[in-house]
Amino acid sequence: MPNPKRKISNSRRDKRRTHYKGANPTITTDPTSGEVHLRHRVTPNGYYKGILAFPHMQKDI
Repeated sequence: MPNPKRKISNSRRDKRRTHYKGANPTITTDPTSGEVHLRHRVTPNGYYKGILAFPHMQKDI
């Protein structure tokens, strides 16, 4: 197995890692409930694309 001849310094290692950035999550607003949620996921109230996907998740008011 090939091994490095010398230790890579912390600054050199950190310079290489500067380009790795986390992406901001894409959020959207549900047309029915007006709730903000992540794309392609059910809202906490149970709505997906304006349709009640899980009726048992509906809160009693």
